[in-house]
Amino acid sequence: MAAQSDMSETQSGPAGKRARQGRGGRARARSRAEAGETPSEGEFTARDEREQEEQAKGAVLLAALLDGMDAALCAFDAEGSVTHWNREAERILGWTPEEAVGRRGLGGWAVLGADADEVESRLLSAMHSPDRQVHEFALVTKGGGRVLVRTQSAGVRDADGVPAGVYCAFSEVHTQVDLERTLALSEVLLDDAPWGVVILDVDLRPAVVNLRAVRSLRMSRSALLGRPLGEVLRAGAEELEAAIQHVMADGPTAELADMWVTLRTSGSESGSGGVPHSRRCWRSGFLRLGSPLAEQPVPLGVAWIFQDVTESKLAEQRASRSRFRDAQLQRAARAAAECEDPREAAALQLDFALAGFADHAFVDLAYGRRLIRAARSPAPGGGHTAAVAAGAVPAPYDDRHPASQCLERGGTVRTSVGGAEVEGWAQHRSWPAETVHGMCVLLRSRGRDHGVVTFLRGASRRPFDRLDAQHAEDVAIRMASSLDLAAALDRARAAEERGLC
Repeated sequence: MAAQSDMSETQSGPAGKRARQGRGGRARARSRAEAGETPSEGEFTARDEREQEEQAKGAVLLAALLDGMDAALCAFDAEGSVTHWNREAERILGWTPEEAVGRRGLGGWAVLGADADEVESRLLSAMHSPDRQVHEFALVTKGGGRVLVRTQSAGVRDADGVPAGVYCAFSEVHTQVDLERTLALSEVLLDDAPWGVVILDVDLRPAVVNLRAVRSLRMSRSALLGRPLGEVLRAGAEELEAAIQHVMADGPTAELADMWVTLRTSGSESGSGGVPHSRRCWRSGFLRLGSPLAEQPVPLGVAWIFQDVTESKLAEQRASRSRFRDAQLQRAARAAAECEDPREAAALQLDFALAGFADHAFVDLAYGRRLIRAARSPAPGGGHTAAVAAGAVPAPYDDRHPASQCLERGGTVRTSVGGAEVEGWAQHRSWPAETVHGMCVLLRSRGRDHGVVTFLRGASRRPFDRLDAQHAEDVAIRMASSLDLAAALDRARAAEERGLC
């Protein structure tokens, strides 16, 4: 209302200014007369000059504000005469302020004569409406062309609340449509996009988060806003922040990046592929946001756009592991076929299986219900597995040991230290100290149990999953066949020696 009052006070030109000054002087004179005071002529003149200077400064400031606006603006007094016309209006229509101010209405110069009455009535009707009015109509440029504009008009009232005129802001329709399309795109990206969108400020804190990102991060929007990424992600925050800082400094990159992150959620249960549900792979892209109003490019933050591709990445990893393991089994079969000693063939199959699968492996042969350590890979001094041969020292396993349970149950047993370190966990099972994951697989051939093969992993590897167990059982079947053949040959030799004796 204050801005409207200022505009109404300056809308009538020099004549109106003198009239207002006269009204102000008469009002002051009446107030002094009622109070019984008689101001001197010098005092009256000095105060009047100060008010004139302040009004002149206000008029200059208003003119600067109007000329600096990005929207075209014109104003009319109560009779429909143009009182203001800024530079943007001049740019769009070509009419200068000197040519526009003082004209009665827009007909005959800015509007076709046939449309003048309708356009002026729609504009001036805003004087008697409490709300803004939006209209679209064609204006005429100085060169004779026509421009379709969208206008917003509102009434101006004087200090007594009497309608004193109308101001009208307008812009070309295609410019307004472009702005609305940009805003609509922003709304769609934030609300309905199939990708998660997070707008981060220069301090790398989320400022805007869409619904998809809220679901992916598994936190409420209010909890995410303004929170450092390190408090949202347990792992992967450093890599993500480095990428954002690079984009903010050097601009976006053309390619997307797949980032593995671990969410700070209470649930640590494993999903498909043995990967915890809180560990996700997000295909991420980054866009630097700059201010369109700054003369120099000033970064306002970074838009992080991401999509959850965990399942597809896990499927790719499973397919890659499967191809590698199949190739290893094929190579192991070809190498074992060249071995004269079946025990050497079993050792070769264990070496090929260990590559990329586990850190250590033990072979324990069964003699009744006892397990005798036969071999380990890699060998204590390094290198390949020694030929599997019957030993004489029983393995130090109790009835609760995974290998003993595997032999008793006749099936694979998987074990892991869990989420927290347990002192002495590996040593208690007679495994290397760095072991945190173990899997015992039965060596069985022709209906007989020949022993147990144990695969061990360290902390840098993930726990054994169902697919790992299937691969280990495939290896165990081949090893058991070789060991069974070795046992059969031993019995045949023994029988032959007894016959010779």
